[in-house]
Amino acid sequence: MNATATSSRPTARRIDPRWRVVDIVVASVLGVASALVFFAWNQVYAPVTAPLEAVLPGSQALFYGLWLFAGVLGGLVIRKPGAALFTEIVAAVVSALLGAQWGGFATIEAGLVQGLGAELIFLVFLYHRWNVVVAMLAGAAAGLAMAVNDIVGYYLASGSAFQAIYTVSGILSGAVIAGLGSWFIVRGLARTGALSRFASGRVAAR
Repeated sequence: MNATATSSRPTARRIDPRWRVVDIVVASVLGVASALVFFAWNQVYAPVTAPLEAVLPGSQALFYGLWLFAGVLGGLVIRKPGAALFTEIVAAVVSALLGAQWGGFATIEAGLVQGLGAELIFLVFLYHRWNVVVAMLAGAAAGLAMAVNDIVGYYLASGSAFQAIYTVSGILSGAVIAGLGSWFIVRGLARTGALSRFASGRVAAR
């Protein structure tokens, strides 16, 4: 009876922190692809967000999730410690090389901060939970990290109202665009079979 009770207990899941070659390659590809999205968004973000900024200064960050999704996407696909940070940094480096208007250091530093925000959420859940709630929390954390970094770097002299609106907008944008958006992207990729060598592909395709 004791043996039966013991065997019926769920086996504790363990995360394998070791990266395979395919993990590095796919994370790098996701980072480069994300950088191309960043590059396109860099060209049009100012006129797109200007109406929001005019109506409610700080709310322009509602669209800034388009700069945050790389880390969340990499974390959801690779499901290994460091994946979110690695993918976001690759995207930032490539974006800098493509000529991001903020300069190389500022672009890479922003990617580092935003990637750490997303990575922290996956760490909190011990790299075992990958559902839509966790994805949105990771995006929200990346948005919070972005907002704090931007306020310190660019908007420190702005009023508290602007800073609060900018922060809330960044968090919402991160949760919806980067978090929910990445979750849907993973599910879409899984259905094509592109992620068949990853646990994310096998689970999301069900």
